[in-house]
Amino acid sequence: MLRKRFSVVIEKIARELRGIACLELEEVVPIKQEICCSRSFGKRLKSIEPIQEAATAFAARAAEKLRQQNSLCSQVRVSLRTGMFNPNEAKYANGLLCQLPYPTDDTRLIIAAAREGISRLYRDGYSYAKAQILLLDLCRRDEYTQDLFAPEQPIRTERLMSTLDAINSRWGRGTLQPGRITKQSEWGMRRELLSPAYTTNWSELFVVKAE
Repeated sequence: MLRKRFSVVIEKIARELRGIACLELEEVVPIKQEICCSRSFGKRLKSIEPIQEAATAFAARAAEKLRQQNSLCSQVRVSLRTGMFNPNEAKYANGLLCQLPYPTDDTRLIIAAAREGISRLYRDGYSYAKAQILLLDLCRRDEYTQDLFAPEQPIRTERLMSTLDAINSRWGRGTLQPGRITKQSEWGMRRELLSPAYTTNWSELFVVKAE
């Protein structure tokens, strides 16, 4: 009856509540073949500087995800576009592929590729709405076979990235971040109507004052 009136999802929920297993748990999270970090800007951007800053933040976050699954990447695809639904705005969308010098998880190299891509994609006269950083050609660190005659990631880079992740893991994401990312960004998400986190943030708990 539930499947006929609603959907198979509602039917499975009802069975689960009665103790009948219908939804399998995923014990091992599959390794991603691509890693994407994409976000709309808080407002339309016309100059390249805040777009470069946004691309820097997206690339840093993508590199963090890359290291979390113990992978390396060889290519970075950078995309940039304007809003596509306002008939009064000029339309532009483009993307390009940046090749990294060797398979890496180095935040600095990935940021450099992202910023170079934005520099090549940017055109004057448009109001940009969104950028995307996509890490491609991924391989597991333990599956990568090094080439004796090709450049490879230095050991000191691996130590630096491990230290960066350890500090951010202990003290919170963003404790250490690229210096090109500012605290008061033009591209950041608009949060004027964000609901307070009453149950997860100490500073936003309800305060009861006795009269």
